[in-house]
Amino acid sequence: MTEDTKIWDEAEELISVPRAHLKLELTQEQKGLVLRYDGQRLVECFLTENGMLAGGFMAESLGVKLPKLGETVDARVSTGVLFRAVSIASLDFGNEESYTLLNRWLDEAKMQRGGGASEA
Repeated sequence: MTEDTKIWDEAEELISVPRAHLKLELTQEQKGLVLRYDGQRLVECFLTENGMLAGGFMAESLGVKLPKLGETVDARVSTGVLFRAVSIASLDFGNEESYTLLNRWLDEAKMQRGGGASEA
């Protein structure tokens, strides 16, 4: 986690129990992006350069497009994909080595989603 993102304990708890389908919501708010499950905040990516990079890549890992300000998009993914999305949000994009992990996690998330975008 960096100062550009916040990962809530609920994310770790949710990931700890494998599930095939979680309905997540990604919302663009004034402060940045918020990923939720069942109304609970899992990840926040703040409105900074690195925070928005993390948020954009997190959305890509979930197989959804970034929502417009005030809007929400739904994603149905497994806990494995959520793990990768949370991991991506924790990367420090000021460190070049983070991009090696990013590419790996994006590829893995795409494979776990079946190579296509999730339907909500």
